[in-house]
Amino acid sequence: MSAAQRRFFNEVAALLDKKVTAATTDGKSYSGTLVGINPDTMSLCLSEAKDEEGKKFHKVVLSGNVVANIFAVEKPFDLRALAERLEKVFPTMVKLYEGQGFIWVMEKVKVTEKGVVEGTGPAAERVHKIFNLFMSERKT
Repeated sequence: MSAAQRRFFNEVAALLDKKVTAATTDGKSYSGTLVGINPDTMSLCLSEAKDEEGKKFHKVVLSGNVVANIFAVEKPFDLRALAERLEKVFPTMVKLYEGQGFIWVMEKVKVTEKGVVEGTGPAAERVHKIFNLFMSERKT
């Protein structure tokens, strides 16, 4: 797989668990939370979806051959920007695993878009404070 293909699939994967709108080749559109995607076929699974008329569906599975476009409704979490912020406080001790959706700090503290998910102690507390500040600035 080329670097460009890997980057494309990382961008699509970043939409998982986010609100999206999928337009189909027959002119219909569905909005919901992207809960699954087959990267080989670009088939999608949306949960708590609704169509353009407002009809609600618990799950919608769209075959990749009918998906024309996928629009991100909410901005994906900027894991890279958070890693850069953490790097300022923990120089050379931050590793970004963008494809997997997490950051390791000091190989002890794991951070995702949900916050600190592994690690304890003063370093984890400091990372938690930086994460909270990052999130509050992101909302404004």
